[in-house]
Amino acid sequence: MNVLIVYSSRTANTRKVAEAIHVALPDADICPVFRAPDPSGYDLVFAGFWVEKGSACEEMATYLQKVGDQPVALFATLGAYPDSQHAAESLQAAADLVTSGSVVDRFICQGAIDRSIIEWMEQLPEGHENAPTESRRKLWKDAETHPDESDLKNAAEWAAGVLASV
Repeated sequence: MNVLIVYSSRTANTRKVAEAIHVALPDADICPVFRAPDPSGYDLVFAGFWVEKGSACEEMATYLQKVGDQPVALFATLGAYPDSQHAAESLQAAADLVTSGSVVDRFICQGAIDRSIIEWMEQLPEGHENAPTESRRKLWKDAETHPDESDLKNAAEWAAGVLASV
């Protein structure tokens, strides 16, 4: 089976997950989205992205819209907790971008948040929906260590399972 792993990564979180998937699927081609080939030459596309404004980042959103009839497995990283409503809604929004192919499975894990985003939020006035709160600061701290070895192992196992089921 001809498999492509394509990803977009702002802080290296999604790249680490893509590389873990590649370890599990060593015969797959892997590349960042800005160098990605036409997906039509592949039987299965693993598409990875960082969550931006509740969906796939802009680069991956554009690429997902180019996918034809190929099955797509989405994987993502985000600063929020992976079991949060935001995570589920972000994966669904990205899946909705795949108009021709079918999304065969999804994986998401937490990733460290870009420091510039945290610095921006720290400047927001109290009462702003993204202003720092005690729970938000805890989330930032929790995210610092992700993706961790467990996340990467889970991603690799997930990818192997997806390949076996397609």
